Amino acid sequence: MSDIKIGKITLGVCQTNTYFIYREGSSDIIVFDPADRGEYLFSKFQEKGFNVAAILLTHGHFDHILGIEDLQKHTDVKLYASEDEAELAKDIELNCSQMFRRECSVNPDILFSDGEKVTLADIELEVIKTPGHTVGGCCYYIEEAGFLISGDTLFLESVGRTDLPTGSMGTLIRSIKEKLFILPDETIVYPGHGPSTTIEHEKEYNPFI
Repeated sequence: MSDIKIGKITLGVCQTNTYFIYREGSSDIIVFDPADRGEYLFSKFQEKGFNVAAILLTHGHFDHILGIEDLQKHTDVKLYASEDEAELAKDIELNCSQMFRRECSVNPDILFSDGEKVTLADIELEVIKTPGHTVGGCCYYIEEAGFLISGDTLFLESVGRTDLPTGSMGTLIRSIKEKLFILPDETIVYPGHGPSTTIEHEKEYNPFI
Protein backbone atom coordinates (compact mmCIF):
# COMPACT_ATOMS: atom_id res chain seq x y z
CA MET A 1 0.00 0.00 0.00
CA SER A 2 1.29 3.46 -0.92
CA ASP A 3 2.21 5.96 1.78
CA ILE A 4 1.19 8.89 -0.41
CA LYS A 5 -1.58 10.93 1.23
CA ILE A 6 -3.94 13.56 -0.18
CA GLY A 7 -5.69 16.51 1.44
CA LYS A 8 -8.31 18.94 0.14
CA ILE A 9 -9.28 22.53 0.90
CA THR A 10 -12.32 23.93 -0.92
CA LEU A 11 -12.20 27.66 -1.60
CA GLY A 12 -13.69 30.55 -3.55
CA VAL A 13 -16.88 31.57 -5.27
CA CYS A 14 -16.82 28.44 -7.43
CA GLN A 15 -16.10 26.09 -4.52
CA THR A 16 -12.90 24.89 -6.15
CA ASN A 17 -10.95 22.00 -4.68
CA THR A 18 -7.32 22.75 -3.86
CA TYR A 19 -5.48 19.47 -3.29
CA PHE A 20 -2.14 18.74 -1.70
CA ILE A 21 -0.25 15.45 -1.67
CA TYR A 22 2.68 14.22 0.37
CA ARG A 23 4.42 11.12 1.62
CA GLU A 24 3.47 10.11 5.12
CA GLY A 25 6.21 11.29 7.45
CA SER A 26 7.43 13.99 5.05
CA SER A 27 6.79 17.71 5.42
CA ASP A 28 7.06 18.45 1.69
CA ILE A 29 3.79 18.85 -0.20
CA ILE A 30 2.74 19.42 -3.82
CA VAL A 31 -0.18 21.84 -4.11
CA PHE A 32 -2.65 21.67 -7.01
CA ASP A 33 -4.75 24.64 -8.16
CA PRO A 34 -4.53 27.18 -5.30
CA ALA A 35 -8.05 28.45 -5.85
CA ASP A 36 -8.09 31.56 -3.66
CA ARG A 37 -6.78 33.07 -0.42
CA GLY A 38 -3.12 32.22 -0.74
CA GLU A 39 -2.33 33.65 2.70
CA TYR A 40 -4.94 31.39 4.25
CA LEU A 41 -3.58 28.34 2.43
CA PHE A 42 -0.07 29.11 3.59
CA SER A 43 -1.21 29.48 7.21
CA LYS A 44 -3.09 26.18 7.09
CA PHE A 45 -0.04 24.40 5.70
CA GLN A 46 2.16 25.98 8.35
CA GLU A 47 -0.19 24.81 11.09
CA LYS A 48 0.33 21.24 9.89
CA GLY A 49 4.09 21.67 9.57
CA PHE A 50 4.00 21.39 5.79
CA ASN A 51 6.49 22.90 3.38
CA VAL A 52 5.20 23.72 -0.12
CA ALA A 53 7.62 22.15 -2.61
CA ALA A 54 5.76 22.92 -5.85
CA ILE A 55 2.51 24.35 -7.24
CA LEU A 56 0.88 22.54 -10.16
CA LEU A 57 -1.99 23.74 -12.33
CA THR A 58 -4.51 21.52 -14.07
CA HIS A 59 -5.59 24.56 -16.08
CA GLY A 60 -5.51 28.33 -15.89
CA HIS A 61 -9.07 29.45 -15.20
CA PHE A 62 -9.36 32.21 -12.60
CA ASP A 63 -10.97 30.01 -9.97
CA HIS A 64 -7.92 27.72 -9.99
CA ILE A 65 -5.22 30.42 -9.84
CA LEU A 66 -6.42 33.20 -7.52
CA GLY A 67 -4.37 31.99 -4.57
CA ILE A 68 -1.09 31.53 -6.41
CA GLU A 69 0.44 35.00 -6.11
CA ASP A 70 0.11 35.18 -2.32
CA LEU A 71 1.13 31.56 -1.84
CA GLN A 72 4.27 32.09 -3.91
CA LYS A 73 5.15 35.20 -1.91
CA HIS A 74 5.47 33.04 1.17
CA THR A 75 7.01 29.94 -0.40
CA ASP A 76 9.10 31.09 -3.39
CA VAL A 77 8.39 27.84 -5.25
CA LYS A 78 7.96 27.14 -8.96
CA LEU A 79 4.61 27.10 -10.73
CA TYR A 80 4.11 24.21 -13.18
CA ALA A 81 1.52 23.90 -15.96
CA SER A 82 0.95 22.32 -19.36
CA GLU A 83 2.91 23.87 -22.19
CA ASP A 84 -0.32 24.70 -24.06
CA GLU A 85 -1.91 26.50 -21.10
CA ALA A 86 0.64 29.26 -20.48
CA GLU A 87 -1.09 31.86 -22.66
CA LEU A 88 -4.51 31.26 -21.10
CA ALA A 89 -3.14 31.46 -17.57
CA LYS A 90 -1.63 34.88 -18.33
CA ASP A 91 -4.54 36.38 -20.30
CA ILE A 92 -7.33 37.88 -18.16
CA GLU A 93 -9.87 37.42 -20.96
CA LEU A 94 -8.98 33.82 -21.75
CA ASN A 95 -8.77 32.80 -18.08
CA CYS A 96 -12.16 34.45 -17.43
CA SER A 97 -10.92 36.55 -14.52
CA GLN A 98 -11.96 39.73 -16.28
CA MET A 99 -15.43 38.32 -16.98
CA PHE A 100 -15.95 37.47 -13.31
CA ARG A 101 -14.35 40.73 -12.11
CA ARG A 102 -11.50 39.00 -10.29
CA GLU A 103 -8.67 39.98 -12.63
CA CYS A 104 -5.74 37.66 -12.16
CA SER A 105 -2.78 36.61 -14.28
CA VAL A 106 -0.08 34.03 -13.60
CA ASN A 107 3.03 33.08 -15.52
CA PRO A 108 4.07 29.42 -15.12
CA ASP A 109 7.77 28.90 -14.46
CA ILE A 110 7.99 25.38 -15.87
CA LEU A 111 5.89 23.87 -18.65
CA PHE A 112 5.07 20.17 -19.00
CA SER A 113 4.66 18.17 -22.18
CA ASP A 114 2.09 15.42 -22.63
CA GLY A 115 3.14 12.14 -21.08
CA GLU A 116 6.01 13.69 -19.17
CA LYS A 117 6.89 12.08 -15.86
CA VAL A 118 8.29 14.25 -13.12
CA THR A 119 9.31 13.61 -9.54
CA LEU A 120 8.53 16.32 -6.99
CA ALA A 121 8.62 15.93 -3.20
CA ASP A 122 9.70 12.32 -3.77
CA ILE A 123 6.47 11.57 -5.67
CA GLU A 124 6.35 10.64 -9.36
CA LEU A 125 3.54 12.15 -11.39
CA GLU A 126 2.57 11.60 -15.01
CA VAL A 127 1.24 14.58 -16.95
CA ILE A 128 -1.78 13.63 -19.09
CA LYS A 129 -2.80 16.34 -21.52
CA THR A 130 -6.62 16.51 -21.65
CA PRO A 131 -7.69 19.49 -23.77
CA GLY A 132 -11.36 20.34 -24.08
CA HIS A 133 -12.29 22.34 -20.99
CA THR A 134 -9.37 24.56 -21.99
CA VAL A 135 -6.86 24.18 -24.78
CA GLY A 136 -4.02 23.17 -22.47
CA GLY A 137 -5.80 21.49 -19.61
CA CYS A 138 -4.13 18.46 -18.08
CA CYS A 139 -4.53 15.83 -15.37
CA TYR A 140 -1.91 14.38 -13.06
CA TYR A 141 -1.75 10.62 -12.54
CA ILE A 142 0.01 9.31 -9.47
CA GLU A 143 0.27 5.63 -10.39
CA GLU A 144 1.83 4.54 -7.10
CA ALA A 145 -1.12 5.89 -5.13
CA GLY A 146 -3.75 4.92 -7.69
CA PHE A 147 -5.29 8.33 -8.10
CA LEU A 148 -5.80 11.09 -10.63
CA ILE A 149 -6.03 14.86 -10.10
CA SER A 150 -8.49 15.64 -12.91
CA GLY A 151 -9.07 19.39 -12.64
CA ASP A 152 -12.20 20.34 -14.60
CA THR A 153 -11.85 17.57 -17.17
CA LEU A 154 -13.84 14.85 -15.38
CA PHE A 155 -16.29 15.11 -12.49
CA LEU A 156 -18.57 12.70 -10.67
CA GLU A 157 -21.05 11.79 -13.43
CA SER A 158 -20.25 14.98 -15.31
CA VAL A 159 -17.56 16.77 -17.32
CA GLY A 160 -16.12 20.26 -17.49
CA ARG A 161 -17.99 23.03 -19.26
CA THR A 162 -16.80 23.89 -22.76
CA ASP A 163 -18.56 27.20 -23.44
CA LEU A 164 -15.62 29.34 -22.27
CA PRO A 165 -12.63 30.48 -24.38
CA THR A 166 -10.67 27.60 -26.01
CA GLY A 167 -13.25 25.00 -24.90
CA SER A 168 -14.47 22.15 -27.13
CA MET A 169 -16.89 19.41 -26.09
CA GLY A 170 -15.77 17.05 -28.83
CA THR A 171 -12.14 17.46 -27.80
CA LEU A 172 -13.00 17.01 -24.12
CA ILE A 173 -14.88 13.75 -24.69
CA ARG A 174 -12.00 12.39 -26.79
CA SER A 175 -9.55 13.34 -24.05
CA ILE A 176 -11.56 11.45 -21.44
CA LYS A 177 -12.11 8.37 -23.58
CA GLU A 178 -8.61 8.14 -25.02
CA LYS A 179 -6.51 9.39 -22.10
CA LEU A 180 -8.42 8.74 -18.85
CA PHE A 181 -10.61 5.72 -19.52
CA ILE A 182 -7.50 3.67 -20.29
CA LEU A 183 -6.37 4.04 -16.67
CA PRO A 184 -7.12 1.20 -14.23
CA ASP A 185 -10.80 1.03 -13.29
CA GLU A 186 -9.99 1.38 -9.60
CA THR A 187 -8.22 4.71 -10.12
CA ILE A 188 -9.67 7.33 -7.74
CA VAL A 189 -10.49 10.60 -9.48
CA TYR A 190 -10.13 13.85 -7.55
CA PRO A 191 -11.88 16.61 -9.56
CA GLY A 192 -11.63 20.38 -9.40
CA HIS A 193 -15.17 20.65 -8.02
CA GLY A 194 -17.34 18.27 -6.06
CA PRO A 195 -16.68 14.81 -4.62
CA SER A 196 -14.27 12.15 -5.78
CA THR A 197 -15.20 9.25 -8.05
CA THR A 198 -13.48 6.38 -9.87
CA ILE A 199 -12.71 5.61 -13.48
CA GLU A 200 -14.90 2.51 -13.26
CA HIS A 201 -17.87 4.51 -11.99
CA GLU A 202 -17.55 7.13 -14.73
CA LYS A 203 -17.30 4.51 -17.46
CA GLU A 204 -20.61 3.07 -16.31
CA TYR A 205 -22.60 6.07 -15.13
CA ASN A 206 -21.30 9.26 -16.75
CA PRO A 207 -24.07 10.37 -19.17
CA PHE A 208 -21.74 12.65 -21.14
CA ILE A 209 -19.36 9.93 -22.29
